[in-house]
Amino acid sequence: MKIYGLIAEFNSAAALLDAAKKVRDAGYRKWDVFTPFPIHGMEKVMGYKNSLVGWFAFAGGAFMFLNVVGLIWFANAFDYPLIVGGKPMFSAPMTFVPAYIMLIMGGAIGALVGMFATNQLPRWHHPLFKNPRFSLATRDKFFIVIGANDPKFSEMETRKLLEEIGGAQIEIVEDND
Repeated sequence: MKIYGLIAEFNSAAALLDAAKKVRDAGYRKWDVFTPFPIHGMEKVMGYKNSLVGWFAFAGGAFMFLNVVGLIWFANAFDYPLIVGGKPMFSAPMTFVPAYIMLIMGGAIGALVGMFATNQLPRWHHPLFKNPRFSLATRDKFFIVIGANDPKFSEMETRKLLEEIGGAQIEIVEDND
């Protein structure tokens, strides 16, 4: 079996935040925390930046908006020009409502696609689910997992670091994939 990483348990949010700072300062890059509620400041400690999902939503909305405007122009001014009451072949105000509706739809679809892409979904089973104590992450325990795919990962050294920063119940997580 392949090793997914090491998991360590903490009893409080403050202890986890302090431990996360020490893991970051030790130079690890492939690690994550699991908590029963959001911890203020954890995203800064972990080095998270703005998500790319907003750019996916923007691209999807812009794509749909421009396609609808282009389709209306093509149909009315080029493919089937029909003069009705002396009105122009193409009018921007006329295209706004359907183009705006499709902008909203494209933005929603882009956000969904972006969320799936950036979260690496769908993943039907995660190796952490096999750990019996991991279910406590939804109740009252806090966990740090350092991945075996981290360039600095060494089972002995990583375990030693987790012990030094106050981690309890340090266990190896195995991956069947």
